[in-house]
Amino acid sequence: MDNLGALNVFVQAAETRSFTHAGRQLGVSPSAVGKAVARLEARLGVRLFHRSTRAITLTPEGQLFLERCRRIFCEVEAAEMELAEIRDQPGGVLRVSLPLVAMLMMPTISAFMAAWPDIELELDFTDRLVDVIEEGYDAVIRSGEPDDSRLMARKLGTFGYRLVASPAYLAAHGIPETPDDLRHHKCLRHRYPSTGKLEEWQFARTAGAGVNGLPQTVVASAIEPLLYLALQGRGIACLSDFAVRSHCDDGTLVSILEADVQNTGSLRILWPSSRYRSPKLRVFVDFMVENLFARAQS
Repeated sequence: MDNLGALNVFVQAAETRSFTHAGRQLGVSPSAVGKAVARLEARLGVRLFHRSTRAITLTPEGQLFLERCRRIFCEVEAAEMELAEIRDQPGGVLRVSLPLVAMLMMPTISAFMAAWPDIELELDFTDRLVDVIEEGYDAVIRSGEPDDSRLMARKLGTFGYRLVASPAYLAAHGIPETPDDLRHHKCLRHRYPSTGKLEEWQFARTAGAGVNGLPQTVVASAIEPLLYLALQGRGIACLSDFAVRSHCDDGTLVSILEADVQNTGSLRILWPSSRYRSPKLRVFVDFMVENLFARAQS
């Protein structure tokens, strides 16, 4: 077991490229991580890391050893998974990162908790693009296409966008009849926190102009402020259908230019590909795939 502990310290340091980050994940000091790695190198008779004042990098021997260690831990996880499946009651802490708009997923999350009461959820709501492996998450839910080869993914569903405004705003400023009319309105815009790029409002080609040069009355890196400002009558926002459906249903928001809006998006759940799916992760992924959009569309 002591050997496995030393290997775990090495893997954490190798994946984070930092004794400090590895120590934070393991709950020990950076110096303790460094000493554990040094003892492992002495036992193996090889240098696993190149060290500098700014960073650590793997030696060729360290890279080879890392791949073998990953396989070892995958086998350990597989054995644990088999025992847990025999027990047939997934449990333990499940760390999941979700976008801020995922507050709207809480009915599905609540239903999952009722179905699997022995699983303890640790939910981190952020629009920041987290590093799943380095920050120790079991899974993340994200919109868009996955771009990290270290992650496995399953599609939760697709959604459309709506241009929405409050009845009071439309009464005061008029209802846009074409996308080009949006140039003369207060537009509440979203900026992707991961890239800093402004999210474009896309329209069908036959809808006319209005895609470029839209006002930026407010720009926010999260959806909730834009939804709040739209409800307060401060302008027009382009938001996901599942974020505004209930407000459109109760009349607090009005959907406009529905035939012209072309934006579509998708949600996916992702987890480290280097790990076997534990029972708790397996049932969470399956439940979200089967229920999230079914509940949203019911």
